[in-house]
Amino acid sequence: MKKGCPYGTHRVLEPKGVLPQPAEKIDNTMEIYDNEVLIDVQTLNIDSASFTQIEKQAGGNVEEIKKIMKGLVEKQGKHKNPVTGSGGMLIGTVKEIGPALAGKTDLKVGDKIATLVSLSLTPLVIDEIYEVRPDIDQVDIKGQAILFESGIYAVLPEDLPENLALSVLDVAGAPAQTAKLVKPGDTVVVIGGGGKSGLLCLYEAKKRAGVTGKVICVGGSEKSTDRARKLGLADEYFAADATDAVGMYNKIAELTGGKLADIVINCVNIPNTEMASILACKDGGLVYFFSMATSFTKAALGAEGVGKDVTMIVGNGYTKGHAAISLQVLRESPALRELFTEMYA
Repeated sequence: MKKGCPYGTHRVLEPKGVLPQPAEKIDNTMEIYDNEVLIDVQTLNIDSASFTQIEKQAGGNVEEIKKIMKGLVEKQGKHKNPVTGSGGMLIGTVKEIGPALAGKTDLKVGDKIATLVSLSLTPLVIDEIYEVRPDIDQVDIKGQAILFESGIYAVLPEDLPENLALSVLDVAGAPAQTAKLVKPGDTVVVIGGGGKSGLLCLYEAKKRAGVTGKVICVGGSEKSTDRARKLGLADEYFAADATDAVGMYNKIAELTGGKLADIVINCVNIPNTEMASILACKDGGLVYFFSMATSFTKAALGAEGVGKDVTMIVGNGYTKGHAAISLQVLRESPALRELFTEMYA
């Protein structure tokens, strides 16, 4: 059996010398190297920004969505959206574990797992697409995938339905990072607060900011804003166009007596929301861009252009304990669990 690099560079076909995520094409042969895991895939949970773009490109036609997705995998050996650069994650059953990895992992053949690394770097084969669920960005398939030695995963919990766990684990980095960043007394703005990652971030922000803090939910529509309001996840709620930077600034200034936010968390899945996030944040504050639609160039040069001294964090989808933290939210909040069950399970 062939020996593999822990980071999967042995799978890179074009261009040589890069890691699998930025690679244009990787080897998706489903014969494992000595340090890989072979997975029979059940469901793909496509990144929200990616699925939104694909659905728009397909004109909402499900058969066209299937065609686009299969085309991406056939061309690249992985599901990486060339427009957003993002992928998603999957759930499936462990079929085979390489001998060099067997002694280093607690995984067993037959375990049902969710991969916590992006589909944009995961070798994948799609034999057939059974069902597309556009309202929750999930796609049921017949196929296989490879998890590298460095790849992180979570064994699916027995106390939560699979699709429910998948929907939360897909965005696990956002609420876990929120839990790390927010301190008692902070004023926190969550843009996109009515969406999947936004709702989880609101819960953690409210929990960590405490009674002396203030959490502001900005929804993309009245419907999504009401969703958060009914759960009581914030102190203030309003719907707004997140591409309207000045409008966002004025509203946050009004709600904070001109002080603005200590922390702004961007969970929006559309482009051009960088400046609304930056203007809503006070000098010396922090902006966390979880959205995969974020442009580093627009954020960096935009902040410079308006003279804003803010720390900006790119939304790393991984932080230690992120799976456990995110799943615990559903255990702690019956109302959130009920909503997520209704929406995703």
